[in-house]
Amino acid sequence: MPRVSTMPFGRTGHNSTRTIFGSFAIKDADEDQAARVLELLYHYGINHIDTAPSYGDAELKVGQWMSAHRSDFFLATKIDVGTYRQAERQLQRSLERLQVDHVDLLQLHNLTDEVRREFVMGEGGALDYLIEAKEKGLTRFIGITGHGFTAPQRHLETLRRFPFDSVLVPCNYLLMQSDEYAGSFGRLLDYCKHKGLPLQTIKSAARRKYPDRRWSNATWYQPLTDPEAIGSAVNWVLGIPDVFLVTTGDMDVLPHILSAAARLDGPPPDAAMRELAESQGMEPLFT
Repeated sequence: MPRVSTMPFGRTGHNSTRTIFGSFAIKDADEDQAARVLELLYHYGINHIDTAPSYGDAELKVGQWMSAHRSDFFLATKIDVGTYRQAERQLQRSLERLQVDHVDLLQLHNLTDEVRREFVMGEGGALDYLIEAKEKGLTRFIGITGHGFTAPQRHLETLRRFPFDSVLVPCNYLLMQSDEYAGSFGRLLDYCKHKGLPLQTIKSAARRKYPDRRWSNATWYQPLTDPEAIGSAVNWVLGIPDVFLVTTGDMDVLPHILSAAARLDGPPPDAAMRELAESQGMEPLFT
């Protein structure tokens, strides 16, 4: 049975699967759907779950798994509020929903807006609480996530101010065709490798934005749906050494991502990826 390979998740001491389950996919799942997803994770050997309090009922669904399977997963959630007290309340709620007494990784969500970052990292900000939560054993590690074109550069600035334990940014073939983005992503990757930090990536299977601002129930952007196209997109991202890939928020796309990640055969050549982007009508999500 092909299983997704693992590698050290930075300095945490945990060997995480290179493909991390993004639990946004089960935010609206019923009990049977969530059970099938859990079976899928075990089928491919996935041992790392990423969730967040803003992902609908995802924390509740993951929490239903934790009583019997907590030791099988590196568990990450997020904080998306600005102040110490707000972060304290949000983590306590997340721990209750997840049915655990601690998480392995607590991440400051989308820390890319410069003004918000100053509040979060200032006196009495959410970062003060994350530091305290780590000291109290409520989380083992703390990290940062980011969306948008400027995420790699913003993260580099942030990492020079505080030694976070993990990083998350967008990465896909089309986005990396921008010299500006690829350059800032490369600098961030080099920094992470030098400091021993895991670099997680999102949006690997993104196709384009929905026209006329119409969203699906799963994601705010159109994902690729053709299994071969998904496989090529996943192979391309995981062809970048030392990065992790967080799965998409669409439950129908999830099996194809996991299947591709378990059967890596090297990144497709640029010519094949250019043809894929054209045939699928792919457009950059961020500019």
